[in-house]
Amino acid sequence: GWPGLAEDLALGRLSPQPGLPEDARGRLQALLAPDAARAAEVRAECAQGFEGIVQRLWPQLEVVVVGTAHGAEQLYCDALRQADCKGLPFYCPFYRAAGALLGVNLWPKEPVPRFLLCPDWAFCEFLPCLAEEEPRTVLLGELWEGREYGLVLTARPREYRCRAGEVLRVAGFHKQCPVVEPVRRENQALSVRGESIPEERFCRSLCRAVGMWPGARLVDYVCVESALLGASSGACAPHYEVFVELRGLRDLSEGQRYKLDQCLQEDFPIYKSFRFKGSIGPLRLHLVGAGAFARLREALGSPLPMPRVLREERLLQLIQSTVIS
Repeated sequence: GWPGLAEDLALGRLSPQPGLPEDARGRLQALLAPDAARAAEVRAECAQGFEGIVQRLWPQLEVVVVGTAHGAEQLYCDALRQADCKGLPFYCPFYRAAGALLGVNLWPKEPVPRFLLCPDWAFCEFLPCLAEEEPRTVLLGELWEGREYGLVLTARPREYRCRAGEVLRVAGFHKQCPVVEPVRRENQALSVRGESIPEERFCRSLCRAVGMWPGARLVDYVCVESALLGASSGACAPHYEVFVELRGLRDLSEGQRYKLDQCLQEDFPIYKSFRFKGSIGPLRLHLVGAGAFARLREALGSPLPMPRVLREERLLQLIQSTVIS
């Protein structure tokens, strides 16, 4: 939409925007004045393409602040780093879970965000992930470096105590306070035979497979366990159905599609074992049309984080309707 933006800049107006109340548009309009020079700059830069466009439009910009930069959402940050925001550092200042602010990132220059948990921001308990027997929750002072824990949260006084659905890894300590890295969301895993492949590890395998498809760039994806699709998934053994949106590639050969199944077998021995026995069928890969995932996020009513393992029939139908091959 940059031609319309440049025209608005030149004329000093704000065109009608979907979802923007008229009174807000009127208040913004009162602040605007025609700026033909800036409009010409926008036209000139956008006409050259969009690689590094952010720094070309705002040369004094020093950092991109993001709300989340871990797990499968890393896909969006990587896309921005490679294209629009090329050359700029990214910084995720805070860690939030279940609507509560829990920690702060004191290391802005490190590529992987980690967060100092602030004891007085919320009451946190932790469930050890590898406990052999029924685990009991532990508190901040009982955490061990290098171990993973499920987060149990009571955000404010008189609120219910609940599992936040987040798994954290203790990366170290700052003085006596634990420093954590968010690892994954607990309910986002593929498991048709009990193999339990977490979303962030599946995402890594998918990105590796995409790297073997010349010219392709991954825009977005979701996974579905075949049982959720019913008869439309075919009569073979339970398997994964993967829907991807790509740029730079319009179709995939059968050999290219198999690369993802091959990567999963290499990365997950248990998946390879089930595939060898035939108790898990071959993965099926579908390409969807441009903008399919933007519409899916709109249907969810919240842009991020988007579930990577779809379990709702209405959303499955929406994404199936966009398949092109």
